[in-house]
Amino acid sequence: MGRDIQAIKISREDRRRYREKVRRSLDVLARMLRERLFEADRAQVGLEIELNLVDQHAAPSMHNADVLEAIADPVAWATELGQFNLEINVPPWQLGGNGLADLEQEVRDSLNAADAKARGTGSSLVMIGILPTLAEHDTHEGTLSANERYRVLNEQFFAARGEDMRIEIDGAEKLLTHAGSITPNAACTSVQFHVQVSPDAFASYWNAAQAIAGVQVALAANSPFLFGRQLWHETRITLFEQASDTRPDELKQQGVRPRVWFGERWITSVFDLFEENLLYFPPLLPICDDEDPLAVLDSGACPQLAEMSLHNGTIYRWNRPVYAVVNGVPHLRVENRVLPAGPSVADVMANAAFYYGLVRTLAEAQRPVWTQMSFATAADNLHEAARRGIDAHLYWPGAGDAPAAELVLRHLLPLAREGLGRLGANPVHADPLPGIIEQRCLTGRTGAAWQIDTVAALTQRSGADRPGTLRLMTQRYIEHMHTNQPVHSWPDSP
Repeated sequence: MGRDIQAIKISREDRRRYREKVRRSLDVLARMLRERLFEADRAQVGLEIELNLVDQHAAPSMHNADVLEAIADPVAWATELGQFNLEINVPPWQLGGNGLADLEQEVRDSLNAADAKARGTGSSLVMIGILPTLAEHDTHEGTLSANERYRVLNEQFFAARGEDMRIEIDGAEKLLTHAGSITPNAACTSVQFHVQVSPDAFASYWNAAQAIAGVQVALAANSPFLFGRQLWHETRITLFEQASDTRPDELKQQGVRPRVWFGERWITSVFDLFEENLLYFPPLLPICDDEDPLAVLDSGACPQLAEMSLHNGTIYRWNRPVYAVVNGVPHLRVENRVLPAGPSVADVMANAAFYYGLVRTLAEAQRPVWTQMSFATAADNLHEAARRGIDAHLYWPGAGDAPAAELVLRHLLPLAREGLGRLGANPVHADPLPGIIEQRCLTGRTGAAWQIDTVAALTQRSGADRPGTLRLMTQRYIEHMHTNQPVHSWPDSP
C-alpha cells in the first residue's frame, strides 16, 4: 500500500532538503547493514491483491470510496489509483506446516466478505490483470481515486514529462493513444508476493526473482485486452511501462532510466538498489519527515527512513526492495510485482506456491542461475512472456531456448516442489498447488488464453461486436472466478 500524503505545494527548497535527507538515510542504511541490525530469522511472506470494481453490466464501477466505507476495514483494504480499483493487503504469514492452506482460506474469506458488502453498493469485485470492459473514456484525471497522493503524483509525472503520455502497443491488434493523466495505470491490477529475507540473503533472492520473472508471466498471463483491442497476453507489462514513463523522447535517447524498471545488472547487496534509486531517479514526492535518522540510530532506536522508502515507492521495479520497521525492529523484503491478479484464488495460490518454492531453491543453489545467464536475457524473457504468454520461448541455462510450458514441466516445477519442502510446507496442502501449474502447462490454458478463446467463440456464435463480446466474456469470467476452480478447468466454450 502506498503512503498517504497531505495536500502540498512542492518548492525547490523542498527538493533540495529531500535529496539531502535521502542521502543521509542511505548512509544510515549502510551502517545498519554493517552493524547487522535487521531481523534475520523470520521467514515470512506477504500478499497484496489489486482488484477491479464492476457494475451489474460488468462495466467499470467508479465507487471505490463507497465500497471501502461498506467494507469498513482500513487496515486490510485501501484505494488504488483509479476509482474502479481496490487493494487488499493480507497480513504476514508463515508457509510452514498448513500455512498455504490457511493463507488460501484467509484470502477467500476476505474477498468473499468484501464482495458481499460491495454488492450492497451496486458493485462487485473482479480479479483480473486488465478489466476487458475498460474504455479509454474511463481513464482520465476525473477518475483518479480521491486520495491526495494520486493527485500530486499525477502533477509531478506530467511536470517531469512535459507532454502527454504516448501509449503504443503492437500485438494481435494495434493500439496508439495518448493520455493526459496517469489513470491508464489503474488498468493494471496485480498480485504482489513479499518474501522477508536477511540482508545477507537479499541479493540471492532478488536475483533469483529477476531470473524467473519471465517464467512467472508466461504461466500466469491474464491481460490480453485493453480499450477493446486484443494486444499482448500480458498487456499489463508494457502498459505500465509506457503509462508511467516520465521521460520525453529526448531523455529516452540519452539513456535516462525509466521509472518502471527491470534493472540492468545482478546485485550483490540490497544497498545496490537503494543507491541506484538515489543516483538515477529524481524525486517525485519530495516530502520530508522531522526524523533525524542518524540521531535516532545513535540513540539505540530504529529509524523509519521515511524519505528513502517514499522515494523507493515511486520507482516501480518489477522486483522491488522494501525496508520496513515492525514493532521497532527493521526488516527487508523482496516484493515481486510481475503478475496479474486472478483468475481465481486457487490460481493465485498456485502462482504463489510456484514463486515461493522456486525462488527458495534458486536462491540457495550452489551454482546460482544468475551466474549462468546474462541480465539482459532475463529482461528479454519477461517481455517475450508478456507478448506470447504460455506460448513463449524462453532462455534457461541448460535448456537453451525452450517453450515455457516444457521448461516448467521438465526443469522448474520440480525445483519449486523442492523449495516448498525446504519451507516446511505440509505436502497435503502444498502438492495440489504445483499440480495446478502442471495442468496449465499441459492444457496451455492461462487466463489470457481463456479470454482470447472465449471472445473468439462468442464472436463466431453471436456475431456481436467487440464491446458486446467483451462484456459477455467478462460476465462469464466472473461466474467462473467465484467457483474458485483453476482456469485450466474452465469450459472451453461459452
